[in-house]
Order: sequence, then structure tokens, then C-alpha cells
Amino acid sequence: MTEFTLKSALDAKLGMEITESSPQRVVGRVPVQGNTQPVGLWHGGASCVMAETLASIGSFLHGQTLGLKAVGTELNATHHRSVTEGWVTGTATPIHLGRTSTSYEVVLVDDAGKRVCTARVSCRLV
Repeated sequence: MTEFTLKSALDAKLGMEITESSPQRVVGRVPVQGNTQPVGLWHGGASCVMAETLASIGSFLHGQTLGLKAVGTELNATHHRSVTEGWVTGTATPIHLGRTSTSYEVVLVDDAGKRVCTARVSCRLV
């Protein structure tokens, strides 16, 4: 496992914490508080940012082994349920780790382990 310490301004604003990072698995969490819609529900945009960040970290770490950098090219997300408190935890696992591209499935769950969102993220290695 590689420790990942780079953090973007958006990740910091969300309060994202990365707890595990390797090309094979990236895990992180974000608090619901401060990342909600005006009606108090977890914001779907926060799910998308979280999914892209986790997959991009895995892609970045994979790209490092090839001397390449990762840039996001595609994101799709299905929102399954709302969350009003606690944390959302995400796990990104690779679908494809190639020489020119990567794809990850990212599953976000609430504190009870219920699926909040499923996303797929692709990156180009340049």
C-alpha cells in the first residue's frame, strides 16, 4: 500500500480523509455535515467528487509505476439513497489497469454499510 498525501482544495473543503491507497484499492471518507443540499440531504455532487477523487488516486498510483500521469475522462454515478448524518465511505477498486487508461468502480456507503452511490470513473494515462 502506498501512502497518498496530495490533497486538492476541493478535497480539503469536503473534509475528505484517505484511509487506504494503492492502485488496487483506495478508501476514503467524507462527513455528511457541511456537504448537504439545502434540505439537509447528502449532496449528489459530493458523491461525484468523492468517486472521482478516489479513482483518480488509484489511477495516479498506477500511472506512477509506468512513469505516466492520470487525467479523468469519464464519470457516471447512480445515486441509491439519501444520507442525513454521519460519514460516507468510499472504496475504489479497478475494473481495468492498462498502459494508457484505467477504469474504477467506486462504491459509497453510509455508516450502516448501506449503498449510497455506485460510480464508474475512467482516466487516461499520459
